[in-house]
Amino acid sequence: MPPLLHNLRTFLSGDGVLILPELELLLFALGVLVIDRWLTAKEKYWNAVLALVGVGFSGFTLHVQHGKMAAVRAADPQSPGIFGFGQNLLVDPFFLFFTTLFLAALALIILFSLDFREQHTAPSGFYYALLLVACAGLMLMVGGINMIAIFTGLQFMAISSYALLRFAAERSKAEAAKRSFSVLWTCSSVVLALGFLLLYGEFRTGNLGRIGAALETRLDKGTALAGLTTWHSALALALLATGALFLLEAAPWHWLAPEIYDAAPAPVAGFLAAAAKAAGLALLLRLFVFLFFFAQQKWIHVWGGVAILSLLWGNIAALRQRHVLRILAQGAVMQAGFAALGLVAANETALEGVVYHIGAYVFGALGIFGVLIVLQQEHGSGTTLADLRGLHQKSPALAWLLLLFALTLAGVPLCAGFVAKYYIVKGVFAGHPELAVFAAVNALFSAYVYGRMAAQAFRSPALTRLRPQQTTESAAPTSTAQSEIPPSPIPSTSEPRLILTIPQTFGFTIAAFVSLAAGLYPAPFLRIASYVFGQ
Repeated sequence: MPPLLHNLRTFLSGDGVLILPELELLLFALGVLVIDRWLTAKEKYWNAVLALVGVGFSGFTLHVQHGKMAAVRAADPQSPGIFGFGQNLLVDPFFLFFTTLFLAALALIILFSLDFREQHTAPSGFYYALLLVACAGLMLMVGGINMIAIFTGLQFMAISSYALLRFAAERSKAEAAKRSFSVLWTCSSVVLALGFLLLYGEFRTGNLGRIGAALETRLDKGTALAGLTTWHSALALALLATGALFLLEAAPWHWLAPEIYDAAPAPVAGFLAAAAKAAGLALLLRLFVFLFFFAQQKWIHVWGGVAILSLLWGNIAALRQRHVLRILAQGAVMQAGFAALGLVAANETALEGVVYHIGAYVFGALGIFGVLIVLQQEHGSGTTLADLRGLHQKSPALAWLLLLFALTLAGVPLCAGFVAKYYIVKGVFAGHPELAVFAAVNALFSAYVYGRMAAQAFRSPALTRLRPQQTTESAAPTSTAQSEIPPSPIPSTSEPRLILTIPQTFGFTIAAFVSLAAGLYPAPFLRIASYVFGQ
């Protein structure tokens, strides 16, 4: 066997197996770029097919890793999972859940954007390759318990997402989206990098587990102040929390998110709203478990302030919006507030609710973005509330799907969002009943925000009037009776009905199934949520 192949086989049978799902996505991204050069315009759909195959291979590898991790934990119940690369990468239930969620979000975006991309002149191969690379970066970030691994994964995602924003139909919108995204990501990256550097300077290690153990030991010995050791560590943890909250789009670090959602192409905005937001929560939870949990009482006011501000600002700002994408952006701020509530309680019920919450949000949000994608690819519209009027006449199925996904995000009973919010509020009520009541009231306001958007789909389309045509030859007098007859309003029923393609139908079926099943029969989904934290 040649030395190169032997070394590759040794690597993949050792530590390399931990990053095999990410490597598979990168290899398929390269394959998409290669075959795209030989595909004609009518054959571009093969790029999406190959991208979906890559998602499938990566998902199967995660399943294999789950089996190996289960064997390790069965032999040693105290082991969190499989360590690799000098205990800097970890395959544990947390990693498996979030990476599976990323792959599911990526698959839905590919299914929804298959026909959407065909209307643009940009090479679709580059588009799908960037999506795969961005997802690989998110997976590396979730698996990393080392500063360098986490930061590298985030930068992979950032660069790919920035490049994806160039696919906006209008050049001015593409530039606006890239400008807003670059500012937001620069702020997040800088504060995270500074926080990591300060921690490394004090503890001389980039491993978050070792840093957390050192902080906890000093706190137990009574040598720490407010759960910290020096002002360096206090500032470092504050910077890390700020960087993660930037990614989570929590108030007040959300101000550029509506601009990005509104200017970005709908599929790219959907990816950022779902996968990138889930990555922000994953990073915050990793930091919380390793660095913040042992000093929870010292940081509880920080999480509570973020939760209150996000819930208030998200609902109030969403009420003032008329653009659907901006409503979703402000709604995402409110959803971040519910996630922060789980950190306030920090008990098993609340944390399970947070995990349940992000899963329900991803499928509900992607379902709404799927509806917008269909509207935009058919009529170039679907960005304002007025564009949703009459959707029930054009496609009853699409209107009911929009209602289902809106109810899921609002947390209405019988939908997945209700179960998530119920467990978060229940966990918070055990120690902070006033905050739980505040959250429940805000949930009612969010129901109105999302319900207002869904109700537009069932309203009658706007009426148009027939205006008398005037030409140069119509100067001759006409009969008084004829000229005084006002034009009659007629409904604009001449618009064609919306027809869903097979990939879109499959994507909507998956999103709708999860949104309903997790609300009607939550038991298996709750077991998954408890499994994430090793229960």
